Amino acid sequence: MKILIIRFSSIGDIVLTTPVARCAKLQLGAEIHFLTKKSFLSVVQNNIYIDKIFAIQENINEVKTALQAEHYDCVIDLHANLRSLQVKRFLKVKSYTFDKINIHKWLITNFKINILPSKHIVERYLECVADLGIKNDFAGLDYFIPSKDEVSIPELFGKNIMFFSIYNNFNVKNDVNSKYYIAFVIGAAHATKRLPEEKIIAICKKINQPIVLLGGKEETAIGERIAENAGVHVINTCGQYNLNQSASIVKQSACVITHDTGLMHIAAAFQKKIVSIWGNTIPEFGMYPYFSKEIKNNISIEVKNLACRPCSKIGHNACPKGHFNCMNQIDVEEVCAVLSSICK
Repeated sequence: MKILIIRFSSIGDIVLTTPVARCAKLQLGAEIHFLTKKSFLSVVQNNIYIDKIFAIQENINEVKTALQAEHYDCVIDLHANLRSLQVKRFLKVKSYTFDKINIHKWLITNFKINILPSKHIVERYLECVADLGIKNDFAGLDYFIPSKDEVSIPELFGKNIMFFSIYNNFNVKNDVNSKYYIAFVIGAAHATKRLPEEKIIAICKKINQPIVLLGGKEETAIGERIAENAGVHVINTCGQYNLNQSASIVKQSACVITHDTGLMHIAAAFQKKIVSIWGNTIPEFGMYPYFSKEIKNNISIEVKNLACRPCSKIGHNACPKGHFNCMNQIDVEEVCAVLSSICK
């Protein structure tokens, strides 16, 4: 059997599809192909359960002929948009399409009517393909880092002599043999998913462990300001590493503080202890950190009972109300207390 799985974007959403690829591969013995966008190739190109990857820049016609030549037995459409519909139409094979429950999300974001299913999106992905005989193996998410992208922590920290000294002293003082630092993912695709800079600085100041800031190139400047103002126990790596290298830093950390973003799901794939901080989005959308069976390593921090929350299923460039209470009212003391309780 040959199966094409479709998910074009984004980082976290693609990571959340990995149980489908794994279960289809192992349970059906199928040949698994994956269709995504070129900008997200690194998320899946090292996945041992995926046999072949097709990627587009923007247009499905870029891969149409190649896909038609594969003669698939079925398509698993986990994106359910116009592009994936086009693929299903020209392949003309049996397809299984994920229900994005957009009406449910529209009702809660616009009228605060909550009829969202109390299931993680991974469970709903797998229900979508149940007719194929695929069952949840409860092994969690997958993320594979190529050896060339594994980051040497001593080498990373050695670039900052002051931080390296604090890191080493902390480990010796606490008789810690592992790389005992906290990974703080300060980025997110939308501003309303990110803590204000001052909040991040306040949290970092109250943490007495080494902290590594993670984010993309767009977070470079804010990362530098946070590290400069939060203390010498904080080091900024934003914009310095690619996705796989950042994932390596997350993998080697003691625990992770993160917004609702791609590295949160990558951290879950590594079964890390996570403190997830939620702004305009809510865990009830079904995209909170997903772990293997019986592991519950996430604690969500959010401002509940705000009349305006959630205001979007994705996010905004700025708070529509102007007050940004969903993040401004996050309790710094609560974040630090929760972190202290799980990061031991």
